[in-house]
Amino acid sequence: MRIALLPSAYAPAVGGVEVLTARLASHLVTRGHEVEIWTSRSAGDGLQIDEHFEGLRVRRFVFHLPRTTIGSLLSTPAKTLNTLRGLRRAVLDFRPDVLHVLCFSGNGAYAAALSKLAGIPLVVTLQGETVMDDQDIYTHSTALRASLRCGLRRAARVTGCTSFVLDDARHRFGLKKTDGVVIFNGVESTQADVVSSPIPFERYVLAVGRVVHNKGFDLLLAAFRSLADEFPDVGLVLGGEGSVRESLIQQTASMSLSRRVFFPGRLSQEEVFDAMRRAEAFVLPSRVEPFGIVVLEAWRAGVPVLVTSRGGVGEFVRNGVSGLVVDPFDVQSLASSLRQLLNSAALRTKLSQGGTASLPRFYWSRLVREYEDVYRSVT
Repeated sequence: MRIALLPSAYAPAVGGVEVLTARLASHLVTRGHEVEIWTSRSAGDGLQIDEHFEGLRVRRFVFHLPRTTIGSLLSTPAKTLNTLRGLRRAVLDFRPDVLHVLCFSGNGAYAAALSKLAGIPLVVTLQGETVMDDQDIYTHSTALRASLRCGLRRAARVTGCTSFVLDDARHRFGLKKTDGVVIFNGVESTQADVVSSPIPFERYVLAVGRVVHNKGFDLLLAAFRSLADEFPDVGLVLGGEGSVRESLIQQTASMSLSRRVFFPGRLSQEEVFDAMRRAEAFVLPSRVEPFGIVVLEAWRAGVPVLVTSRGGVGEFVRNGVSGLVVDPFDVQSLASSLRQLLNSAALRTKLSQGGTASLPRFYWSRLVREYEDVYRSVT
């Protein structure tokens, strides 16, 4: 089968959809399918329009959507037609059996139009983009909301990383109640390399991710503050980059915790794995979290997890079995759960073993077959 994957972003950009697309593509190719990546670029960004990247052909397009300025509205038809012509040329060259959108943005709007023009089945995979965008773009962009509604109507099949994500699409964007299938995100069964992470503590609690408001690092910091005197030998590590990192550093200083909280910045995947395997606990304190692939990575590293109850994480983390699930807005409960983990080696062992036992359900070698079932159902 020939499959065109259309992610909202792709390498060299770094993020969840980029990793998802690369893993899916790799496993599809291994199973004998032909795959191309058709993804987005910005005018003047210097990225190659057409290249082979890590064994895959990657074509990049400017997926322009109108804004509210007169100039933008007037220029949209010409820009749209130019992109659609490029996509039509790609169709004639590659002749895909399926168009698969991963994380709906401008890529999805153009894929829906291309699906109709070329008569190619469309699959849409939602990754929580409607609730986790840093700029809350689905609230502010009329064009994107309308495009998503049209895309969901056009799609032969819609998948979501959790029921939470699909329910949001049903409630706000017109996905039919009977439509949509959950295909969880995944990880590889092993981590190939380990690189020592620059952490100055022997014992520590770890959180990593985009350092933005929705990720709730400030809530974890408040919980840690209430435990700091009780556990003087435990540090807190908040890894990643983002818009609220500097304010968190200032908040830490105002709490007189600068020597107890470490901000290593962005860590490589190899460094994250090392940091996880040495941590006392991994915490995902998000205000809302559609999935949380870092939880799978923490399970793979053998560290017990404490995760948010807001969003879709509770659909696969069993409270008291494979992790602890808590509402991060209840900082006192967050601190209490963290106290349990730090006080009890037996509990940490139980939860880490529960996570390890749960992990095979999320191996890519299994998930790729679920996507294949979707493709077969629409062709």
